[in-house]
Amino acid sequence: MFYDARKNDHGLPHDPIKAIVAPRPIGWITSMSAAGDINLAPYSFFNAVSSRPTIVTFSSEGQKDSLAFIRETREFVCNLATWDLREAMNKTSAPMARGVNEMEAAGLEAAPSCLVKPPRVAASPCALECVLLQILPLSDIEGRALDAYVVFGEVIGVHIDDRYIRDGLLDTAAMKPIARNGYHNYSVVEREFRMVRPSRA
Repeated sequence: MFYDARKNDHGLPHDPIKAIVAPRPIGWITSMSAAGDINLAPYSFFNAVSSRPTIVTFSSEGQKDSLAFIRETREFVCNLATWDLREAMNKTSAPMARGVNEMEAAGLEAAPSCLVKPPRVAASPCALECVLLQILPLSDIEGRALDAYVVFGEVIGVHIDDRYIRDGLLDTAAMKPIARNGYHNYSVVEREFRMVRPSRA
């Protein structure tokens, strides 16, 4: 099949695009307002886009609390969402009133960060402490402003649970990170395979 994405005329009961761009890492973002309110929310439009320096990005569709808090304090933390934390992660996706601490509502313990003010999820095996670089408002090919914003942050601190470091390497599969697919579906990384990049001929 082929469909025009501008018309969204695929004829299917649900839009397939998120099932195509999958699996997508989950940015489980902790942020703090200037008044000290804590927000924890998962974003499936998330990834790393640079290694030197390390820069991560996530996209917010709509003016959500994470976006508002990061604008105020210019800091956030990306917590790794894993199989063991899947139910708690899902609870933090529920709409809650501003000022409600999603971390507490999901029964998660907070741990202090080292270089930024927002706390991290104590049970998460990895967390990235970030400082805001920029928030980019998006527009379509006609130049019309969208209610969507891309947040870029530079990673200035990294937490890793030492239990997952094996022979000097971080064992991704052992942490069982989860990722978002289409619809209400997720994936879990439990197995890896290795391929070495070809050298130049």
